[in-house]
Amino acid sequence: MELQQNKIYHFVGIKGTGMSALALILHQKGYKVQGSDIAKYIFTQRELELANITIEPFQEVNIQEDMVVIAGNAFPDSHVEIKAALKKGLPVIRYHKFLGEFIKHFTSIAVTGSHGKTTTTGLLSHVFSGIEPTSYLIGDGTGHGEPNANFFCFEACEYRRHFLAYSPDYAIMTNIDFDHPDYYHGIEDVFDAFQSFANQVKKGIIAFGDDKNLRRLKTKAPIYYYGLNDTDDFQAVNIKRTTEGSSFDVLHKGSNIGSFKVPTYGVHNILNALSVIAISHLEGFDMTLVAQEMLTFGGVKRRFSEKCVSDMIIVDDYAHHPAEIKVTIDAARQKYPDKEIIAVFQPHTFTRTIALLDEFAESLDHADYVYLCDIFGSAREEVGSVKIEDLGVKISKGGDLITLENMSPLLDYQDAVVIFMGAGDVQKFEVAYESLLGSTRPNTM
Repeated sequence: MELQQNKIYHFVGIKGTGMSALALILHQKGYKVQGSDIAKYIFTQRELELANITIEPFQEVNIQEDMVVIAGNAFPDSHVEIKAALKKGLPVIRYHKFLGEFIKHFTSIAVTGSHGKTTTTGLLSHVFSGIEPTSYLIGDGTGHGEPNANFFCFEACEYRRHFLAYSPDYAIMTNIDFDHPDYYHGIEDVFDAFQSFANQVKKGIIAFGDDKNLRRLKTKAPIYYYGLNDTDDFQAVNIKRTTEGSSFDVLHKGSNIGSFKVPTYGVHNILNALSVIAISHLEGFDMTLVAQEMLTFGGVKRRFSEKCVSDMIIVDDYAHHPAEIKVTIDAARQKYPDKEIIAVFQPHTFTRTIALLDEFAESLDHADYVYLCDIFGSAREEVGSVKIEDLGVKISKGGDLITLENMSPLLDYQDAVVIFMGAGDVQKFEVAYESLLGSTRPNTM
């Protein structure tokens, strides 16, 4: 696939996290980019606006003769703009298909897994771009197109097996877990998808050693396992977790290849860093430079993003799976060991909620108290057979329902941490709480 300077690349669903990042990459490489989406504000659109990329509402008139249309995976061929493009005979390329062709121009590193993709891709991109010319696409909507890039780091999503459009040089695999129950039938179906993807990796796979399903993979490309055990190819030892972050040494084939510090929290972030160290070592990077780059990693959007309002610490996090909820609470306990941890959780999709009901309750009970927001549906499922009360009764640490009209129960806490978690619009509850807190309690921080 050759990109064309005389074409306009029109993104249908440009506010999607992957779509917005890809649009930014093409724009930064000098191509003409525009897009369309819903009118509602989405956090990904800010970077598009700063780049002066035009965002139009969905309408047939947006589709012109000199365009290549890149279609978001959430939109069917019957969508008004895609239908118009097909009628005009314009190229219509699905996001994952376009990306699969685009990465062929680089040494490509895909980051995949049921959880941890975005943070790991963010750290990988940060480290690599500080050492070598690197373009990257992160699942929080961040994209960067570096001129003369040698490497391309990107997030590869397993939903509907979209990552099978990619044949990367390397892949980091953080875990294999059951998610997306609206598509996958069970863990074996998920494993089958990851096995198929692993077969397409060319040079090597860096996989989390404690994941029993990742240990089952059989591939032609070598697999390098990372973790905390002697059986791992890259092992973190001498771990120290403090309120300032985490430090550790890394062993490879019995030799210490370096000492590292990360300004992030939770064991999962040590493991994420370890996977990046492994791929950096395989590519022959100077470990001293890798360690320096890790010190300045600022995180990614909507992953343990925190602020102080009055006497409270408020955390915004994308966690929407039980495993993600557990590690987010663990991170909060590392950074704030003496504070009460309050979880406010909005389940994302009815199918995920009902499939993982017990697991959600167990993970949320790691907090000191839990509040729930009503289930956030999706374009694919607006209603379901499960209710938020079905989750609430399974939670031992509360499980009370809060609404935008009544956020006052959260005012019962002082000098504590409130974590708003979810992949829907849980941020509106956070904004309402911040407003209430600011109006009822003086800022003491």
